[in-house]
Amino acid sequence: MADVADYVVVGAGINGLTCAALLGKKGKSVIVLDREAEAGGCMKTAEVTAPGYRHDVMAATFVLFITSPAFAEIGEDLGRHGLDFAHTPHPTAVLLPDGRSLVLTTDRAANVSAFEALAAGDGTRFKADVETVERDAELLFGLLGGRPWSWATAKLLFRQMRKRGLRGLAGRLGEGLRTGRGWLETRYESDLVHALFAPWVLHAGLGPESTFSGEMARIIAFALEAAGAPVAKGGAASAVKAFEGLIAEQGGSVRTGADVTEVIVANGRATGVRLAGGEVIEARQGVICSVTPNQLYGSLLPQAHVDEATRDQVRTYRYGKGDMQIHYALKAPPRWKGQGLDQVALTHITPGLDGVSKAVNECERGMLPEVPTICVGQPHALDPSRCPDGAAILWLQLPEVPRHVKGDAAKKITVPEDGAWTEELREAYADRVEAILKKHITGFAANVVARKVYSPADLAAMNVNLVGGDPYGGLCTIDQFFLFRPFATTVNHRTAVDGLYHIGASTHPGPGLGGGSGFALSQTLK
Repeated sequence: MADVADYVVVGAGINGLTCAALLGKKGKSVIVLDREAEAGGCMKTAEVTAPGYRHDVMAATFVLFITSPAFAEIGEDLGRHGLDFAHTPHPTAVLLPDGRSLVLTTDRAANVSAFEALAAGDGTRFKADVETVERDAELLFGLLGGRPWSWATAKLLFRQMRKRGLRGLAGRLGEGLRTGRGWLETRYESDLVHALFAPWVLHAGLGPESTFSGEMARIIAFALEAAGAPVAKGGAASAVKAFEGLIAEQGGSVRTGADVTEVIVANGRATGVRLAGGEVIEARQGVICSVTPNQLYGSLLPQAHVDEATRDQVRTYRYGKGDMQIHYALKAPPRWKGQGLDQVALTHITPGLDGVSKAVNECERGMLPEVPTICVGQPHALDPSRCPDGAAILWLQLPEVPRHVKGDAAKKITVPEDGAWTEELREAYADRVEAILKKHITGFAANVVARKVYSPADLAAMNVNLVGGDPYGGLCTIDQFFLFRPFATTVNHRTAVDGLYHIGASTHPGPGLGGGSGFALSQTLK
């Protein structure tokens, strides 16, 4: 007998789990399937360096989730199943090569004062910027989090037009298309303020020269000040366990080691899935796939149900920059040379706005950046349970790494002729990063217990959704975002096959630990 549920969800990442939990809350029976041995997608916690040191191998920070509509609806339920967050009043900072640093806090008055001390007027302008996000919250978060093709969005735009006038609304939307450089250089005088916010566009899958990266940076600045950069106590895997507990409580299940090889279509409707071993799981109402477009239309859906136009869109869909993760087990907390960094959740080490831009440009041309932007997380500062007493762990993300390597911008690392990531290439580039850390942390080498590095190829091997090591499900440029994600013909999360739905980072509202696409779809299904 085949297993049966109202909905079958393929992929147990943040969006698949969110959608399943919300459908279960509506009384629907749900089966979630994941090909890996553990659920969670990019939410993975493991002792990858040394015993007693628990690292979030990929995703780590939950600011998008705790501020999401999904968390507002099921946050208390997840809390009953053990999900809790650790916070710091110092969510982010920047550290420049000359040792200068700037810390953003969750205290607006303190931020305004600090920025004003750097350059007269910068504090006042920062206050105005975050207040603009607050004032325009209905428009911004309605567009970013809602369904683009819906009456709700049409009504939102109509209300905004009545409020602002047609030209006023057009002007506000045009303002939102500014680049990160355009926003920072026209608003702030201090190079430290430029450097503080410029790296954050990388976490939205963009660069500082990308269209609408200025608006994304401003929204991120607002979110960090308002909600910090929390981590899940015990590791990101604690969130996964909470979801699994909630889904089971509702009568659903999350099955791992369940490799879906086909979406079954009968009479033009998705009726279930087939696993690699031949097992069939039936779906009374629908199949929900949290995967990339190449998986959905190239592997899972029988080609008889994929038209040539869709095949062409899959062929031309562009994936973004690769990602590298470096994890350190330390004997003791790092002794930063920069001021006020000990309790910061995420510190970017960068030469500044131009440095971020240069590294992005080098990466996009297939080159290993000469001076990478280094994001350094300190989970132990928020959650000491992650490591032995008195010890520390560092979580490093390098978001400007080419998926296919053509060369080294510094002309010091030998790159394989085929451009593939090898162990030697991975460790050589990690050594470049470590050399920068040593300049900013006293006695760093002697403090290291162990190091573990993941190249883009390693990440791709761990998670099939990370195509080439791209953690964002595809480029987030304007032609592949909002109305156009993943394709220009996409209408919300529907597909051409009745009862088959597409969610995940490759769909609106894009990547991140917000569960946005899972939430949006769950609100439309009955």
